[in-house]
Parts: sequence; structure tokens; C-alpha cells
Amino acid sequence: MRLEPHRHLTLRRPTNTPVWVDIGWRVLLVLGLIGLAVGVHWFDRDGLRDSAGGEISLIDILYFTMISVTTTGYGDIVPVTEQARMFDAFIVTPIRVFVVMIFFGTAYTFLIRRTWERWRMRIIQKTLTDHIVVAGFGITGREAAEELIARGTPPDQVVVVDCVEEALTQAETLGCTVLQGDATRDATLQAVRIAEARSLVVTAGRDDTSVLITLTARHLAPGLRISTTIRAEDNELLARQAGATTVVNPVSFAGLLLAGSCEGTHTTEYITDLASAAGHVQLIERAVGASETGKPLSALTTGLGVRIVRQGRDYGFWQPEAQQLEPGDRVVEIVPASA
Repeated sequence: MRLEPHRHLTLRRPTNTPVWVDIGWRVLLVLGLIGLAVGVHWFDRDGLRDSAGGEISLIDILYFTMISVTTTGYGDIVPVTEQARMFDAFIVTPIRVFVVMIFFGTAYTFLIRRTWERWRMRIIQKTLTDHIVVAGFGITGREAAEELIARGTPPDQVVVVDCVEEALTQAETLGCTVLQGDATRDATLQAVRIAEARSLVVTAGRDDTSVLITLTARHLAPGLRISTTIRAEDNELLARQAGATTVVNPVSFAGLLLAGSCEGTHTTEYITDLASAAGHVQLIERAVGASETGKPLSALTTGLGVRIVRQGRDYGFWQPEAQQLEPGDRVVEIVPASA
């Protein structure tokens, strides 16, 4: 996810290189730099002087090199020739800087950063509630996130889960909260507090993955509203059995729009207008207000009522049930986009 300027859960793509291999490469690099300094000091040992007297031995070279690389030295062994001093000034000093950077970088990568990221994640999770989770950020997922933001959902309340780094980067540009991981796994959905979410949008791109994400989410959040995209008509029933509240087939919906356009362009344009926040009108769903109960659906002042949902059943504006709204009804109506 992301914090300043947008929230960001800092769970990134795990590297394919094991941790011990990464640390091993850093250790080898340090040893290689130290070995280079030891080798040059040994061949140029005549340029060094020991204040205690005596010849410079291999032990003295190892001691002097390690002290020179890790500190500024104690002054007991010093370079006395110009060649030795130039080597220490232009080679040993950069090696000292590189070694210190490697040590600090390793400590940051494997200790400080992970501790910091876990702390940030806990802070964000405490405040993450009533949000919308988008599982999969392909073309459909991006369109869904952009539409949610256009309809007034705060960008940091749209949590995008995807395995692809590039997809998360695009989501971050919209201001979304992001988490990199496999949405079919319990731990991933628990990390985005799926049980406290307002709804889940599943746009995995594959029907089998979408069904599995739906099943996992329903297991973790029995009351969650789940909207799942399914491309094959045969899998729509599977998605509903897995727990999807709404199943959308973009392929068949596109076919309906294309078929409607054969008899005229205005019908298709109006349907597109209804579905988009950028249109002149919007199709919304809401609960019936207390002041509206007892009145007919046609008496709505907020928009044009076209359907009511009562106890899980749909009734059109022409049916007798629509002549009197009851508490608990949900209304589907067409309202001006400005509203």
C-alpha cells in the first residue's frame, strides 16, 4: 500500500534470488575488495613502515589492510613511499567507502527496510475500512478503478491487488492503494482486510483464477459484495456458486451492445452513457429513504425510478409492487450526472 503522497502497502515482488545468495554476493564483493588491497600492499610492502620495527610480514599486511579499510588506521603501520601513499589515497579510501556502503545497504535491505515496511503496513491496515478491493489490474481492472474514482470513491480507498509490478505502478499513478501478491491466497486478502471491505471487484483475466479468488474471498468475508468478471458463459454459474454477488460477462455484454447498434446508434450510446460517470446521466442503486416509503416508484424526486429490489426479487416500474415502496427496498434509478 502507499503512503505520502498516496498510501502504499510496501509489499513488493519477491526476488527470485534466495536471501542467502544475495548476502553471499555482498560478502564475496567485500572480500574481493579487501583481497585486492591485501595483494597490492603485499607486493608493495617495502613502502610500509612499522613503528615497532622489523620487517612487514603477511600478518602485518592483513592487519594494516583491515584497519585501513574499516577505519582511518592507528598509525602503527604507515605508508612511507609516494607509491604506497597514492595507492592508499586513491584505491584504499574508495574501497573503504564501498565497504561501508555495502554494510549499511545490507543492514537496510534485510533489517531496517523490512521492519519499517511491516510497521507502515500495520498502521495502514488499522485505518483501512469500507474500501473497495480490485483483484487484477488489467484493462478491465483499470477501467473499474478509474470509474470508481470518477464516481467519487477516494483513490486511497481503492485497493489494487496484482502480481505484476507494472500493473501496480499504473495503479499508483491513479492514487490507489496497492499490494503485490496472489489474490487467491488467504494471506493476501487478509492483508488488505477483505473482511472490512465494502466490496470486491474480481478482474483476474482468467475464469479459473477469478472463480478461485471469489471462493477465497467468500470464505474470508461471508457478507462481502463480490463482482466477478467471467468471459465464458459456462463459467458464470460456477462464479455464482463460488459466492459472486454479481457476475459480469464483458464478452456477451459487448455482443448485446453491438447487436443493439445494428438497429440504431442512440440505444447503444445511451447505455454507454448510463454506465459511465462521464455521461450526462447515471444509473445508480440505493436504499429507499424513510420519506419515500408508501409512495409509488414514479414519485421519486431524485431521478427516474426504473426498478425496485424487494427481498431478493426484482420488480419493474410497471408492476403492481412498484406502486408502493416499502422499508428495506432498494431502488434502481436514472439520475443526472450532476447529481
